[in-house]
Amino acid sequence: MTDTSSAPVEHHVFEADVARLLTLMVHSVYSERDVFLRELISNAADACEKLRYEAIAEPALLGDDPQARITLAADHEGGTLSVSDNGIGMSRDDLAESLGTIARSGTKAFLERVTAQGGDKGLDGDRLIGQFGIGFYSAFMVADRVEVFSRRAGSDEAWRWSSDGSGSYEIAPAALEDAPARGTRVVLTLKDDAKSFAERAKLERIVKAQSGHVPVPILIAEKPGAEPEAMTDGSALWAKPKAEITPEDYADFYRGLSGQYDEPALTVHFRAEGRHEYSALAFVPGARPFDLFDPDRKGRVKLYVKRVFITDDAELLPRYLRFVRGLVDTADLPLNVSREMIQESPILAAIRKGLTNRVLTGLEKLAESEPDKFAAVWRDFGGVLKEGIYEDFERQEQLLGLARFRTTEAGTDDWRTLKDYVASMKDTQQAIYFLAGDDLDRLRTSPQLEGFRARGLEVLLLCDPVDSFWAATAQGFQGKPFRSVTQGAADLADIPRLDAADENDAAPEADAATATLIAFAKTVLEEAVSDVRASERLTESAVCLVAPEGGPDRQLERILKGAGQAGQAAKPVLEINPRHALVKALAAASADTALREDAVRLLYDEALILDGERVGDARGFSERLARVLQQALGGA
Repeated sequence: MTDTSSAPVEHHVFEADVARLLTLMVHSVYSERDVFLRELISNAADACEKLRYEAIAEPALLGDDPQARITLAADHEGGTLSVSDNGIGMSRDDLAESLGTIARSGTKAFLERVTAQGGDKGLDGDRLIGQFGIGFYSAFMVADRVEVFSRRAGSDEAWRWSSDGSGSYEIAPAALEDAPARGTRVVLTLKDDAKSFAERAKLERIVKAQSGHVPVPILIAEKPGAEPEAMTDGSALWAKPKAEITPEDYADFYRGLSGQYDEPALTVHFRAEGRHEYSALAFVPGARPFDLFDPDRKGRVKLYVKRVFITDDAELLPRYLRFVRGLVDTADLPLNVSREMIQESPILAAIRKGLTNRVLTGLEKLAESEPDKFAAVWRDFGGVLKEGIYEDFERQEQLLGLARFRTTEAGTDDWRTLKDYVASMKDTQQAIYFLAGDDLDRLRTSPQLEGFRARGLEVLLLCDPVDSFWAATAQGFQGKPFRSVTQGAADLADIPRLDAADENDAAPEADAATATLIAFAKTVLEEAVSDVRASERLTESAVCLVAPEGGPDRQLERILKGAGQAGQAAKPVLEINPRHALVKALAAASADTALREDAVRLLYDEALILDGERVGDARGFSERLARVLQQALGGA
């Protein structure tokens, strides 16, 4: 045995201007103080993995303690916290090289050495976490002094490293009874405002949130002399083969991950290998999360690097999949030195693309194999998924294939796919027709549908706010463009009505009296409408409003106007049904000009109401209605 008890205490200054660098790191690099525990646990896990690798060639290093573990020991009254491992440990030179130089990572040097020797077989590099060599120093965010007691596996020497983070450190021999039998113990003398980090409840919360899946079991002793108790078992569900995981295991993990109590409607679990390697576990909830319509539209997929939690703020899925809960674990993603801000990289883009494709493919398979379950998913999340039709041009056709719609032909509670719609189109039908609004019942009774219904033309009924946006920009589906029934001329002349014997089957022709009425209406309403014309889309109602050919449809214009983004709103077109009894009577009546003007304005007000809008001049509407009723009753 080598006697180091008489070796002198060595005083060193850090390489580099450490006082300045530590101040910068403690106050700027890390945004949350509790990250220090994640960093120390990551270092301890690396030490255990290094021992496992070296023990392949030299099993005696494990001695009679082969099970790797990390132990937290808290002393709230004494104001200390220690993090211990029974990994490879460090010699005096290791301490000086790894802890005496900022940004020199022992892990990185170890990897370089093993690779250079060509001896990396059996080494799981994905389980080696530290790459930057500064995570250890985050301990000074919460500690006035940090001491490291370490004994390298197979050595009979122990060493102590200590520093207050002010620019210097000490290395001295340590009595064997004060050091671990093998491995490293980091002892933190906590600052006065950091004593809560010696409380069990807080330690458990941090460990389970950030380090709950590191590949080494973590134990805790909540006070001096207490028997350590297990906090984590060193396993990660996503790292297991799918054949070994039951649906109940997935459901339990989903509930813990999401904080919800429902069953997942879809589970997507895979490992990508090749150019970029990562594991992913994603869940489509069985119930709508409370934050589904969060204005920030943030995703809820967690990022892990080598089974250590990094952030839940990475955009690993597009925002229209923000209802998906899950995680991605990778060893390839480059991080900045604090591991909190992800550098944009092709790797992140590849992960995002791969995960998005897998989730959408999983939804397609669910729709095919379990249509009732998918219908429930669509009912909860369809309004969000349709945001992707507007935002994700690359996957627009795929998302349109997933979409489900209420239509004029489907039952009240039934959904139709665009594939079904296109298959049932009329021979002469050139477009997929839709009607957008904010109330499904009102859409079903809209007068704009009358001509389409009379010809057996199916119309999509769109009542989600995003529908007006994607429908206006989508390129179509299977070569068929989308067309609003409230925009421009109906162009129904080439499609016969279902009752082919109907005398009114041809496009409506206004007689001279009706033409005179239409011309008069144009003059009266010139400030409110851009045109007044005979309608081929109306069969039962007297009037309706439609958007001009070149502008947005009626619903989109209302949304833009409500958001203050409509600019100069386009005047609508008033369509009049020449076949309607009221129109015929009004056209034939020899009423005075004032009465006819009141009647025309009332027809316009009726069209506004049918379109779901409020009459602009309520008092004027009331007065006109009273005059017309008085005239009608007086003439009776």
